Amino acid sequence: MKAIVFIGTNKSGSSREAIRAAEKLGYLTVLFTNNEKQLQQRKAYPDIHKMISIDTSDIEEMKDKIYDLSKMGLEIKTIVSFVDPFVHIASILCDEFCHNYTSSEAIEMMEDKEKTRNFLKDQPYSPEFFLVKPYEPFTKKMVYPLIVKSPKSTGSKDVLLAADQSQLHKHLRFLQSKNPGETIMLEEYIDGPQYLVEAFVYKRQAHIIGIIEQEITQGKRFIITGYGVLAEVPKNIQTGIEEVLHSIIKAFNIENGTLHLELRLTKSGWKLIEINPRISGGAMNNMLLAAFGFSLVEETLKLFLGEQPNVKPRHRKFIFTKYVIVESRGVLERVIGRTRATNSKGVVEVYVKPKKGTILTPPLSMGHRYAYVIAEGATLVAAKRNATSAAKEIKFLLKTL
Repeated sequence: MKAIVFIGTNKSGSSREAIRAAEKLGYLTVLFTNNEKQLQQRKAYPDIHKMISIDTSDIEEMKDKIYDLSKMGLEIKTIVSFVDPFVHIASILCDEFCHNYTSSEAIEMMEDKEKTRNFLKDQPYSPEFFLVKPYEPFTKKMVYPLIVKSPKSTGSKDVLLAADQSQLHKHLRFLQSKNPGETIMLEEYIDGPQYLVEAFVYKRQAHIIGIIEQEITQGKRFIITGYGVLAEVPKNIQTGIEEVLHSIIKAFNIENGTLHLELRLTKSGWKLIEINPRISGGAMNNMLLAAFGFSLVEETLKLFLGEQPNVKPRHRKFIFTKYVIVESRGVLERVIGRTRATNSKGVVEVYVKPKKGTILTPPLSMGHRYAYVIAEGATLVAAKRNATSAAKEIKFLLKTL
């Protein structure tokens, strides 16, 4: 039996859609997970044929389990992950047990923001940055505001804005206590509209899958609460992004793979916020499916399996995805408005994540976004209006803690 091994998944979003796509393609799906909740809720994952409890940070333990699966007669065609921080680990295992069509070296570098910044530091799109080494006194004078982040942060968890020296030292103390022994990165604050670029590389040919305007809500963290997929991209934006993308692919020597970039458009041109060697999580696969008519995770699996992917748009629609967050902490008693949201104008999909009894909190990471609405429209403005209007129908009734 031909099988695909996945390392880690979320209950919903791109990583789960990839498992469903593998099942649709006719493969036996195997999940390595250390998530106790997933193991307890096994029946909620019918698309996962084998769920194996394992330490997903222990490569040797996973190697032993892969050998066991092979002895059982499974023909493991590829080993993949669509979840931070397992993309590189999956690629290393794929190097040993399968034909790996991607580059583990490039993936490792893209997963580490410090390595990425150092590698691209001479490129015109690379912002100014400074590294604060562990256990070294920090006395350098900085220009404010600036961004303080952990190079290994994901989902906005450890990305902080410092408006002055006092805030900088506060953030440094916080990150140093949370991650002792780890370098902290300081970056110039870049002003301007932010875009997410989903990209695909096949036989060294780069394909821009989607250019997405991002709506950022700034509280204690920078949280993306809106995504607008451009069905038509202004030529100056398309050309500028293509130049940055081709430069990155050439620098990292990428032959095949998927990645996404976050970029800001400034008065002096495009500036790279970050790179990740995978499709974005959350609703990204479904919003691209709504916009262009194909599943990016399915085409990614084809790429990993050595087949020719097809990322040619079947149609082009303006799509906007609006996420719902809460402003206060509490225990969820009830969700109202889901049906009204679903029946609203232009709505393609409504997803509500938490169940009754879950503690909800104002966002400190992307994981604290509790629902989303995907809607279409004749223009991006119309799609945004439809999604925002529908999202307002969803209310979380909380019991204060």
